[in-house]
Amino acid sequence: MYLSGGQKVPGPGSPRPPRPGGSGAGLASLQPSPPGVPIRGAPRPGGMAGGALLALLALRALRAWAHPQCLDFRPPFRPPRPLRFCAQYSAFGCCGPERDAALARRFGALAARLDAALWASCAGYALDLLCQECSPYAAHLYDAEDPSTPLRTVPGLCQDYCLDLWQPCRALFRHLSPDRELWALEGNRAKFCRYLALDDTDYCFPSLLVNENLNSNLGRVVADARGCLQLCLEEVANGLRNPVAMVHARDGTHRFFVAEQVGLVWAYLPDGSRLEQPFLNASRAVLTSPWEGDERGFLGLAFHPRFSRSRKVYVYYSVGLGLREWIRISEFRGSEDDENTLDHGSERIILEIEEPASNHNGGQLLFGDDGYLYIFTGDGGMAGDPFGKFGNAQNKSALLGKVLRIDVDGTERGLPYRIPRDNPFVDDPAARPEVYALGVRNMWRCSFDRGDPVSGAGRGRLFCGDVGQNKFEEVDLVERGRNYGWRAREGFECYDRKLCANASLDDVLPIFAYPHKMGKSVTGGYVYRGCEYPNLNGLYIFGDFMSGRLMSLREKPGTNQWQYSEICMGRGQTCAFPGLINNYYPHIISFAEDEAGELYFLSTGVPSATAAHGVIYKMIDPSRRAPPGQCQIQPVQVTVRSRLIPFVPKEKFIRTPESTPRPTARAPTKAPRRSRPSAARPAPTPRPARPTKRPGGRRGGGRRRERPGTTMQAPSNGAVRLVRPAGQRPGRGRVEVFAGGRWGTVCDDGWDSKAAAVVCRQLGFAYAVRASKAAEFGEGRALPILLDDVRCAGSERSLLECTHAGVGTHNCKHQEDAGVVCSHEDPDA
Repeated sequence: MYLSGGQKVPGPGSPRPPRPGGSGAGLASLQPSPPGVPIRGAPRPGGMAGGALLALLALRALRAWAHPQCLDFRPPFRPPRPLRFCAQYSAFGCCGPERDAALARRFGALAARLDAALWASCAGYALDLLCQECSPYAAHLYDAEDPSTPLRTVPGLCQDYCLDLWQPCRALFRHLSPDRELWALEGNRAKFCRYLALDDTDYCFPSLLVNENLNSNLGRVVADARGCLQLCLEEVANGLRNPVAMVHARDGTHRFFVAEQVGLVWAYLPDGSRLEQPFLNASRAVLTSPWEGDERGFLGLAFHPRFSRSRKVYVYYSVGLGLREWIRISEFRGSEDDENTLDHGSERIILEIEEPASNHNGGQLLFGDDGYLYIFTGDGGMAGDPFGKFGNAQNKSALLGKVLRIDVDGTERGLPYRIPRDNPFVDDPAARPEVYALGVRNMWRCSFDRGDPVSGAGRGRLFCGDVGQNKFEEVDLVERGRNYGWRAREGFECYDRKLCANASLDDVLPIFAYPHKMGKSVTGGYVYRGCEYPNLNGLYIFGDFMSGRLMSLREKPGTNQWQYSEICMGRGQTCAFPGLINNYYPHIISFAEDEAGELYFLSTGVPSATAAHGVIYKMIDPSRRAPPGQCQIQPVQVTVRSRLIPFVPKEKFIRTPESTPRPTARAPTKAPRRSRPSAARPAPTPRPARPTKRPGGRRGGGRRRERPGTTMQAPSNGAVRLVRPAGQRPGRGRVEVFAGGRWGTVCDDGWDSKAAAVVCRQLGFAYAVRASKAAEFGEGRALPILLDDVRCAGSERSLLECTHAGVGTHNCKHQEDAGVVCSHEDPDA
C-alpha cells in the first residue's frame, strides 16, 4: 500500500519492521497455545472502570475532531453481530467476529503461560490491551497511520495508566510483546512508560475512551466548524474530455461506461482499466465545439434494463446542418463480435426535436422501474423561454421543456416507439402524448431512487436538478402529470408575474432551491443507496457546475421537508487513508452510481469538449464503513478483445489542518447546457490574491474588470479595441466598437470565430484563437450596447460591415458582452 505521497506502508497482512531492538515480529506473531477460557470481570487495578468503557459509545452533540482508522487503513464499522470477547466494541470498532475470536484465543494462550497469582492481578489489563486492536482508533494507538515508524506491538498508553500497570503487571509484557527493547526497560518504571507513550496524547489508552472531542460523534458523518459534512474521494478515472455521463449496464459485469461530450463512450472494467477501443464513437455525427461552455454535444446514454438479452443502448446527442440544430435520441445494438462495443451501423433514430437556440439542450435518458424510457429536454434556449405566448415549457403541444416518457419495446408497423397508456395527457388533443411532466427549464442530471436497501422506502422517486435563470437553482421531485412552474416561477419565486398569478398554473414547488450567490448551475445527483457507507443511506448528493459546491439533502421523516448540508473535503487527517484524496476539479458536470450503488461525480478543470482535464471521483465516508466482506461483488466475466489501458491515479492528498474548501471554479465562456442569465449579474465576490491551485490543475480565481481606456485621437467608425482585465496577456479581452461617435460593447450570444477573426485582423493579429462569450473578460456596464446579433463571413473589414441588429438595437444584457483571444502564432501549428 502507498500513501498519497508515494511512500510505501504495509497493507493488511504485510510484515512491518520492528521497533528498534524488537524481534521482528508484529502483532500477529504470538502463536497462541490451545485456547483458554476468557476471564470476564477480572480485576484491573488502576485500569478503566466499566462506566468509563461505556463512555466510548456516548454520542453527544459536540464537534468532533476524530479521525477513526483501523489497522487495515480503513474506517471502522459496526460488526454484523455482537462481539463475545471485546464486547465493548460491539457497537462500533475495527473487529468482526473472526478477529474477536482470534483475540480470545490469544487471551487464552496468555492465561496458560502465566502463573495464577500474576494472572489474577493482570487479566483485566491483558484484556484491555488486546482489545485495542478493535478500537476505532487502532491505527493511532499502534502508530499504523505513520509510515515512518514501525507498527507497535503494544498500544500507546497514557502515563498514569502505565505507571499503575507497571507495579503489578510489568512481567505481562514478556508474553504480550516480542519487543526485546521493551523487555530491557522492564526494571525502569519511567523509561518503560515513556517507551509506551504516544506523541499525540489525545489518543493514548485509556484516556481516548472518555475524550468527548473524539467520541461525541464517533461513527457518524461529522460536520466541521462551518457545518460542512466531511467526506473524502477516491480517483477512479482521469484524462477525460468533459465527461458528461457515467452509467452501468445492469448486467452483472460491473463495468461502467463513460461518455465524453465529443461523442466517445469508453468502457471500464471493475479493476479500473479502460478498453483502448471505444464502446461507441459518434463523434462525426455529434455537434459541439471547443468553446468552453458549449452546451451541445453527446449528452446522455442509457442501457436497456434487459441489456444482457436485448443488447440495446439509447443515446442523446446534438446534431446540426447549416443553421438548423436539433437533438436526437437513437438506439444502438451491441456488436456481434465484441461485447465491449456497439454496432455503429445499427443506429435507429427514435426521436428528433428541433432546437431554436444552441443552449438548453437537456440531455438525460433514464429507464424507470416501469421499463419506459424517460427523456429530459430543455426549453429551447435563450433567456426567459421566449417561444410562443407562454414559452415552450408551458406548452403541452411542444416537446421542449418537458419530461417525456415513451415505450421503446414491442413497437408495431415500424413505429420508433409507443405511448404508454397511463401517460397523463394521452387523451388531451392539445397535448403531445409523450409528455410526462412539464414546466421544465433545463433539467441537468436526474436519477431514480433505488430505495432503502432493507425497507425499500423511497424506491422509484425521480430527482432532478433544474438549472435556473438569473436568481435560483432548484431540485425537483418529478411526478406524473405535474407542472414544475417554468417560466412562471424560478425556484420558489415568480419570474413571469402575470403567468405566475394564473390560478390554473397548479405548479409544484421544488424540494430545495438556492440563490446564485451559492452557485449558478445545478447538477442533479443521486440518493445514496450503496452498501459500503451506511451513514450515507438516504442522503441526496448533488452539486453546482459554476461554484464547485457539493451539497446534500436529507428528508426529515414524515414532514416532506428536506435538511440541507454542504459537503466539503475532510479536515486535518480525516482523508489521510492510502489511496484517498481531499480535493477535486471544480466544474461538476455529472453524478453517477455504479452497479452496486456506490456514488461518483464527474468534473473538470477546463470545461471544453476538447480539454482532457476530466476526472471521475468516488465518494467515501471516512467515519464508517460496512463490515468487511459484506459488500463483496463477483462480476460476471467479459471477453476482452481490445488492449487494456491500466488506470494510473494522478491526484494527490493535500495536507491541511482545516477542511479543504471548495475549489475555486474558473468561470467558462458559458456553462455547458446553460444559458446566461438575462438580468444583471451581481458584483463578484472578492477572491483571494492567490487562488487555490489544485495539484495538476489550473489556477482558479475571478477576473477583475477595468475601466475602458481612452484614445488620444478620434477613432474611425467601426474601430475596435480590447479591454483587458488585470493580469491578462495582450491579444485577449472584451471587444468594444466605435460607432455613431461613441464607444460601446458587442453583446451577442451567437458570437463566433468568424466575427472574432474580423476583430483580430483589425487589431493587427494574424489569428483568432477563440471567440469569447458571456463576458468572460468582464462587462462594460459603463458603456452602451452598440451591436447585437453580429454575423460575419470573416472577410469583412469591420464589424459594421457584418450583418447585425442595427447600431444600438439589442435584446441582451452586458452579461453577454463578447470578447476575443488573438495571436500572432498559428494555434494549430
